[in-house]
Amino acid sequence: MFKHIRNVLSIPELRNRLVLTLVLLAVYRLGFSMPLPFVNQEALAESLKRQGGSGVAHVMSMLSLFSASNIGMMTIFGLGLMPYISASIIFQLLGTVYPPLEKLQKEGEAGRKKINEWTRYATVVICFVQSYFWIVVLSGGQSGEDRIILPDFDNFYMKLVCTVTMTAGSVLLMWIGEQIDEYGLGNGVSLLIMAGILSRLPTALGGLIGPALKNGIALGGQSGIDRLIVLVAVFFGVVWWVVLITQATRKIPVQSAKHVRGNKVYGGRVENLPLRLNQSGVMPIIFASSLLMFPWLAFKQLASLNISWLGLGTIFTNLETAFANHGGFIYNACYIALIFFFCYFWTAITFNPTEMASNLKDYGSFIPGYRPGDRTAGYLERVMTRVTYVGAAFLSLVAVIPTVVSGLLNLDQSVSSFYGGTGLLICVSVAIDLIKKIDSYLAARQQPGLLDVQE
Repeated sequence: MFKHIRNVLSIPELRNRLVLTLVLLAVYRLGFSMPLPFVNQEALAESLKRQGGSGVAHVMSMLSLFSASNIGMMTIFGLGLMPYISASIIFQLLGTVYPPLEKLQKEGEAGRKKINEWTRYATVVICFVQSYFWIVVLSGGQSGEDRIILPDFDNFYMKLVCTVTMTAGSVLLMWIGEQIDEYGLGNGVSLLIMAGILSRLPTALGGLIGPALKNGIALGGQSGIDRLIVLVAVFFGVVWWVVLITQATRKIPVQSAKHVRGNKVYGGRVENLPLRLNQSGVMPIIFASSLLMFPWLAFKQLASLNISWLGLGTIFTNLETAFANHGGFIYNACYIALIFFFCYFWTAITFNPTEMASNLKDYGSFIPGYRPGDRTAGYLERVMTRVTYVGAAFLSLVAVIPTVVSGLLNLDQSVSSFYGGTGLLICVSVAIDLIKKIDSYLAARQQPGLLDVQE
């Protein structure tokens, strides 16, 4: 391991990129803890404490998880990358249904730069709207209760100052991500999200190991050494399984046609077309988690009506409890159903078998046993449908693992979230991508890669 680290640091360009990435991540963590002006932090902490494990707290935790933010606290990076991610998803979806934008996507680098420019403008607008309404909600809205902004500064002008500050913070985060893309290592936005997830690790470990250190290390009980060993083994087992499935592909043999030029014959080789098992990444889990917030809000409102007809009041109360606790058969069944739906939906808008078959035909390649054109497109679509089913099943298992581990081993949600779910998938995917980027620099200089165990 130390030999690989020495090889990485011995390359000046790679070393400079690594140092710049670490410095920009440190800037992100610094702004993550800087509170907004005119905010009563004690009142805010008390308000969040009263919410406890409610559905609102869970939704805020999920939003913070995949947006590199601390949406529950009023800091300059309070919204994180959530507006930028929202704008990117909007333009990606529009590219599949809006012909001018779809045409722009096919123009290569020039089209990509134009879409990125529009995405930045949309980010500023979304961030301004979200930050203003978020400040209004946390300051007590129009009711006058639980106001978070200090009384002497609770006016429209000061709220506007906080809004501009949060907007500038999110724009700065977007800029930091782009600088990491250009001059650092890895994908900047993904690294910021990963840093936000890993920042919760010390707190989770403290809640897990703290009781053992306080009560003494012994066998048995909730803080026994045997329980900690089991948890560590389960964690590494889950990580190994997630890495294995994340990297899994379905390889389709593709043969290139032979070309005769002069006295030489080119082509005729058989290569593989890899189709990822998890084609949609973490997007289905993110969409499913977000949508499950709305049933909880709806059942909460219906339960407050106290409808006694046919026992509907009791039914609405039970459903509201099921979706608020984020566990149990009903919640997990809806969760899995939505993950399957969004896996197929996201694959349908990102994977175009007709276009892929057309590209193979243009390059003079074909799949053995299938004619170029519609036959090849139909075959690719059937294979992708089956592969997506397996990938959706994998995502469903990963999504419900934290709930199962929390229930069986009586763990806090902050600890069990590292055993699966969106956070673990993001960390694994970003770590693999970062290792590949470093290995590409090492391979260009004929140095062994980080995963190369040969001497």
